[in-house]
Amino acid sequence: MSNSESHLILVTKSQSGVLRIAINRPEKKNALTIEMYAALAQSIRQGEADTSVRVFLLHGTEDCFSSGNDLKDFLESPPKDESSPVFQFIQAISQAEKPIVAAVNGPAVGIGTTMLLHCDLVYAGSNARFMMPFVNLGLNPEAASSLLLPRLAGYQRAAEVLLLGELFSAEKAREIGLVNSVLPDAEVLEFASAQANKLAAKPFASVLLTKALLKKEDKAAIQRIISEEFQYIIERLGSPEAVEAFNAFFERRKPDFSQFN
Repeated sequence: MSNSESHLILVTKSQSGVLRIAINRPEKKNALTIEMYAALAQSIRQGEADTSVRVFLLHGTEDCFSSGNDLKDFLESPPKDESSPVFQFIQAISQAEKPIVAAVNGPAVGIGTTMLLHCDLVYAGSNARFMMPFVNLGLNPEAASSLLLPRLAGYQRAAEVLLLGELFSAEKAREIGLVNSVLPDAEVLEFASAQANKLAAKPFASVLLTKALLKKEDKAAIQRIISEEFQYIIERLGSPEAVEAFNAFFERRKPDFSQFN
């Protein structure tokens, strides 16, 4: 087994060719920092280049997938252009040619949910909870979720989760097509790992070709929308609504948007 140096993103490779990427910051509910985004992007790109890697397996800790951005870290070093680590991670996961299996326990918030749109097989624990709170923060959707979610779930259901930005259950995630199956929490990672091993044992060229064909029609549109959404996010971070939302978060109060048109 080979291991990464970072203790926040743990990377191990099995003899069967499964590259396991674990988000490992449980004391902060696996909130993602710039350093972690960079490590995630590097892990995926190195896995893509490594001919012994056949499948990615992405997961968090026992009771949390990811609570999304570490907002303090995010605001101290906001993304300014497409060289930012968060954009590089979204690019890496959305462009991966090898299949990605995800195991989700507990909260999956913000990018913790949108990254799943770029995974090929997603399995969730019964207590998993999903949320895309971009509007609540005065921002806009990311990672091509404004394109992919309506195609996956239908317009009304996508509008409900993106416009209201409320928590939704693992069962609802399965209903709208975001996850393949809902399992008892204790069984999720083992089941996802078994599925990854099944994929790793199949004819590799056929797996790659099948994924490429499945993604071919939307490939250019996804990259275009990722860039467009990202530019809007950079602009929105300086908006009065976003400033109020973030201030309210850190001051632990309810935001007041009534003063803005």
